[in-house]
Formats: sequence, C-alpha cells, structure tokens
Amino acid sequence: MAPVIALIIVIAVLIYLISIYNGLVTLRRQTGNAWAQIDVQLKRRYDLIPNLVETVKGYMSYEQETLDKVISARNKAIAAGSVHERATAESEVSAALGGIFALAEAYPDLKANQNMLSLQEELKSTENKVAFARQYYNDVVTAYNTRIETFPTSIVATSGGFKSKELFLIEDPAERQAVQVKF
Repeated sequence: MAPVIALIIVIAVLIYLISIYNGLVTLRRQTGNAWAQIDVQLKRRYDLIPNLVETVKGYMSYEQETLDKVISARNKAIAAGSVHERATAESEVSAALGGIFALAEAYPDLKANQNMLSLQEELKSTENKVAFARQYYNDVVTAYNTRIETFPTSIVATSGGFKSKELFLIEDPAERQAVQVKF
C-alpha cells in the first residue's frame, strides 16, 4: 500500500510541475505576442511619418531641419533592438512629431489641408493604439515576472531557463506626455 501511495504522490507532483511549466510557457508566449502588438502599432506609426513629412514639405520648405529630425528619429526607432532602446527611440519620435505639429501652427494652409487633417486623425488613433499595446505588454510582463519569482514556480522557472522580461518604460517625465496634435 505504501508504494502505491508514494507512486500517486510522485505522479501528482509531476503533474503539478508540468502544469507550472506549461503556465510559464503560456505567459512567455503572451509576452512575445504583446511585444509583437506594440511592433504592429509602431510600424503603422512609422508608415504614417513619411506621408506626414511629404505633406508638410511643400508648406515648410525652409524647415528642413525639423523634417530631418522626424525622419532620423523614425529610422532610429525602427533600428532599436531592446525594450529600453525602443522606449528611448519612441520618445525621440514623439518629440520630433511634436516639433512638426508646433511648426504647422504657423501655416494656416497646412492646418486646413485635407491630407494633413487625415494624417492627424490617423496619428491620434495610432498613438492611442500604441498606448494600449504598451499597457497590455507591461501587464503581461508583470504577470510573467511575478509568476517566475514566486515560490514554488521560481524553482521550475530557474531550471527551465525562464528569464524576467523588461517593462516598456519611459524614463523622462516630459516624454510621458502624448504627442499634441493641434491644427
């Protein structure tokens, strides 16, 4: 009778460990998916920037430096690798876009341009989607990191090679402000 009870206990422990491992794999996959959702929204944002620059170019021909900053920030953000690099680069993109929108105030024809108004709406929508995607990513990463740090899951996480993930944080308080789109 004792060997049967011991076997049942061993099987129960194995099932428990397998369920912990599978739960960690699920959370790790969710963090990857959440990061991919940020990428999707940022790609949409990056695709809008050349259209914005082209629309603005004709009206602000002598403001080339501002347009170059936007393009440079966009390219830097596209090339960013880590979560921290991406957050820093995204802050630069937001600041550069803010510069264009601030300059656009001085150009009444540009403010009334249909393409510019359409791009404004697209950027507003994209900024909201990016914010939601970042929030979802951070929520999933927090759940994942909490799970791999709590006992007894931490034992399975360590032996399974599960590493904590980095949150998508913006370090400069000024960069936390949304891009102001005013026309």
